[in-house]
Amino acid sequence: MIQTFPSLPGIPGTEPSRDLGDGSAVDNLVQQIKGHIQSNGLTVGDTLPSERELGEKFAAARNTVREAVRILKAYGVVDVRPKIGAVIVNRHMDAVLDLFSFQLSISRETFIDIQGFRRLIEVGSADAIFSVVTDADIARFRKLNADILDAPSKVEAAERDFGFHAALLELADNQTVLNVYTTMKTIIVKLMETGKETHGLQGTFDTHSRILDALEAQDRLGFQYWMSSHLDHGLGFIDGSVETQTAEDKASGENKPDI
Repeated sequence: MIQTFPSLPGIPGTEPSRDLGDGSAVDNLVQQIKGHIQSNGLTVGDTLPSERELGEKFAAARNTVREAVRILKAYGVVDVRPKIGAVIVNRHMDAVLDLFSFQLSISRETFIDIQGFRRLIEVGSADAIFSVVTDADIARFRKLNADILDAPSKVEAAERDFGFHAALLELADNQTVLNVYTTMKTIIVKLMETGKETHGLQGTFDTHSRILDALEAQDRLGFQYWMSSHLDHGLGFIDGSVETQTAEDKASGENKPDI
């Protein structure tokens, strides 16, 4: 399948053609290079003219060309390769996530945003998961959960934690949902690493076990409660508002809300 040059509103050089107006020389050149790609039917894997050729074609200074190419590279439109030059790629989302991950700090706001996204996906997929789950699936999930306890480092534990949640989502049989979730892996794993620093592996294992117990019992409300509680748990360690409490303690207490 031929991959055409995509349009990303709000990203210089990727939005639909428009009047160049009074924008900077670099912005104008980015637009002109985008037009060159479109008008020549260039696609992923094709190369752009050299910097010298671009400068001559669009009457642009060398520094202007370099800056325009740098912008296109930053947004995943091209990749500059030795002895080849600028090659068209399709890495818009990778580039955005790389920038996000580089700037990511584990703040209350970041936690709420990312875990809110996960709640929409993971709690919201409960009905789809329950409709197809088998005893063999639950046994596989319990093995994945047990593997978290054996992880040699917090980094590997976070990777295995992500694998557990991704495996649950696979049951929902929605490839778009799974693709979006997987695309967010770098950010989600970073938050999971923080959780391993605060309450360790046991807390993760215990809550996962509660989630699986509810799944095995076909208890949709219990599944949604424990999954939501699991996603909220780390916030208390970030803002210091709650004390460490295991899933087992919560299960035996009287603070489980009606849902």
